[in-house]
Amino acid sequence: MPSIADAFASSPNGKAFIPFITVGDPTIEVTERLVVAMAEAGADLIELGIPFSDPMAEGPVIQDANIRALRNDVTTDDVFDMVARVRDAGCAVPLAIMTYANVVFSYGIERFAARERAVGMAGVILPDVPHEEKDEFEGAFAAQGLDVVSLIAPTSHERIRQIAADASGFVYIVSSLGVTGERAEITSDIGAMVALIREVNPLLPCAVGFGISTPGQAARMAALSDGAIVGSAIVRLIGELGEACVGPVTASVREMAAAVHRA
Repeated sequence: MPSIADAFASSPNGKAFIPFITVGDPTIEVTERLVVAMAEAGADLIELGIPFSDPMAEGPVIQDANIRALRNDVTTDDVFDMVARVRDAGCAVPLAIMTYANVVFSYGIERFAARERAVGMAGVILPDVPHEEKDEFEGAFAAQGLDVVSLIAPTSHERIRQIAADASGFVYIVSSLGVTGERAEITSDIGAMVALIREVNPLLPCAVGFGISTPGQAARMAALSDGAIVGSAIVRLIGELGEACVGPVTASVREMAAAVHRA
């Protein structure tokens, strides 16, 4: 199955558009349709959030999505089963889980990594695991040929080089302080952060997330890096439209992907 590296290498200009959705919001069946539709609309890599009761990196929009999915009794196994159905249907877009350490611990790190591999996923993003504790997870995922994506924030400063030196898949640049959510303006010096990453790991892609909500913002962030990640703007549409969201979300993803691929 495709790797995270493939998401960047196979895009029209080497820039990846990466949407995020919470699995099970509004239903697991709609999530399945969304994954296929977003892939067809130009998404290069899709992040799938496992519903969790304490998503500490998320703002109100994605917190509410987690609540809706948990009310649907969506489990980690439900997420993997959905991915297996997507793969059986022929959808080959790279997929990564975004979740929290507790979810992986409770499932079992080795078991979680093995299940990801079995259903054809590419890696995992754990926003609450600091660089110093990454090794606890990385061995099990590396053994399955999967990436544990590292995050770098504007406050990382001197740690940026350290984190980037042994990162895999791509480096997730957190554009703004605080939690996820749409922002009118991104003021962090993304270019400087990218330069530091490339000093120590020039071949590893880096993509910017947190706060991006428009095609223009996505294009600007992709022009400074290797891609753009959009979550809250998409999840907000899902929350507003419910089971009628597939068409509007597909149109939004198509517009943002096109903007990133022109950057």
